[in-house]
Amino acid sequence: MPLWLLLALAIVFEVLATVFLRVSDGFTKLWPVVIVVIGYGISFYLLALILKTGIPQGIVYAIWSAFGIALVTLAGMWMFDDRISLVTGLGLVVVIVGVLLVQLGNEAVTH
Repeated sequence: MPLWLLLALAIVFEVLATVFLRVSDGFTKLWPVVIVVIGYGISFYLLALILKTGIPQGIVYAIWSAFGIALVTLAGMWMFDDRISLVTGLGLVVVIVGVLLVQLGNEAVTH
């Protein structure tokens, strides 16, 4: 399986687990807690597989966390009617652009 697909899946499972943290109501609802544990478990397992390939850990973590933050924010807006300010939205864009620049810089070093 391509590494970027593994990373995308790791992000999806992390976002799923994080969303269900909220649904678990402080770990008081069993099935949401089960989804949290399974989601994070799969996400970390996939990250471990990716790191075996030699991609720098900082790069993998930056991409995983930045896209996770953005997607969790969007999920909160969609599912829980969370609101963010224009400045917050701009900040999320800056984080994602920053991670993309870090990745481009890493590719320049490795080629």
